[in-house]
Amino acid sequence: MSRINKNVLLALLTLTSSAFLLFQLYYYKHYLSAKNGTGSSKSKGNRIGFDSTQWRAVKKFIMLTSSQNVPVFLIDPWILELVNKNFEQVKNASQGSASDCRFLCAPRDFTAFALQYHLWKNEDGWFRIAENMGFQCLKIESKDPRLDGIDSLSGTEIPLHYVCKLATHAIHLVVFHERSGNYLWHGHLRLKGHMDRKFVPFRKLQYGRYAGAFDRPELQQVTIDGLDVLIPKDPGHFLEEIPHSRFIECRYKEARAFLQQYLDDNTVDAMAFRKRAKELLQLAAKTLKELGVPFWLSSGTCLGWYRQCSIIPYSKDVDLGIFIQDYKPDIILAFQNAGLPLKHKFGKSWIIWPNAPCLPWFRCRYLFPKFTLCWTEFVDMKVHVPCETVDYIEANYGKTWKIPVQTWDWKSSPPNVQPNGIWPISEWDEVIQLY
Repeated sequence: MSRINKNVLLALLTLTSSAFLLFQLYYYKHYLSAKNGTGSSKSKGNRIGFDSTQWRAVKKFIMLTSSQNVPVFLIDPWILELVNKNFEQVKNASQGSASDCRFLCAPRDFTAFALQYHLWKNEDGWFRIAENMGFQCLKIESKDPRLDGIDSLSGTEIPLHYVCKLATHAIHLVVFHERSGNYLWHGHLRLKGHMDRKFVPFRKLQYGRYAGAFDRPELQQVTIDGLDVLIPKDPGHFLEEIPHSRFIECRYKEARAFLQQYLDDNTVDAMAFRKRAKELLQLAAKTLKELGVPFWLSSGTCLGWYRQCSIIPYSKDVDLGIFIQDYKPDIILAFQNAGLPLKHKFGKSWIIWPNAPCLPWFRCRYLFPKFTLCWTEFVDMKVHVPCETVDYIEANYGKTWKIPVQTWDWKSSPPNVQPNGIWPISEWDEVIQLY
């Protein structure tokens, strides 16, 4: 009997110890960890398994920019993607409300914001205040590419990127500059020799691998994880722009050298044509944009942009290209309604503006190397050009494209035009049409 009582007593002590141990574990998990900010805390933007480092860095950055009236908005692709998927919920979130951290508590190295530089009135002292708040900041500057070749101004530098680090998280502030085509431009992030390349993992940055161009977004304020931030009003459109935002400049320095060697034509006729060509390009761009059809500068118009940053006055036309997958049957009607009636139809291509006569019963093909599209600025417009510009121009004009040629037959002069047979007589009525 005595032995049995001892066993029962031992079992009771074991159960009691186990229960007390479980209670200690429960208490630590749900009370002490919350108090120390490592468990679940809505007020600090934490959840189990989430990292609040980003949330704290973004909060401090917003406090900094708000106090200094720095015009910034959120452009982080990862966060905007989540916001776009939960847009109605984000829009309806009450201002400053505490909620589970759904957007700003992932273990990430960067959060990207855009700075509207043309609206910034108080740059002086910003670094000092940021450092007083605990940030370590790096400023990346470079020459304004539009001033390249102007000796008195070509050394002028403009801010392109700021990287501000707080603990292990960094804010990448992309500087957006206003351009004359009513769009926003940011520059390529290039570190100078004296800069610390280990300051942050620069290779992980979403912006800065190349210069970029974006439509000017309309902004709205939303509450994300209890923090009030500005974002593009249409985050879906902004996200669609990011992978296609690469921008290449006109070669301003080379263009000035070209115009010194081959004097620019400033006659009345040349000036009148440039004005008319600019109007035609603006009207065509507006018409195609309304149809949702992307285009690029082609042939002589592309050559003029790349070689001399201007319209070639003796070209007498405006050349645009579109990919076949973007073609829409209502293009011709849309141009007609815009005041640009169809003049000629040759084979499977259409010429909107008058051009030289040709022999359309001959099939011809123009061969180009594959190319992608980049943005550029031309006659105060944001337009597409082939990114692989030299390959494209050399295919059309050969290796001597730098030398002006005023006598040019578009159906026989290009080195990339090849005969491709003759249209059957039965199809002539379709492939030879004059309007």
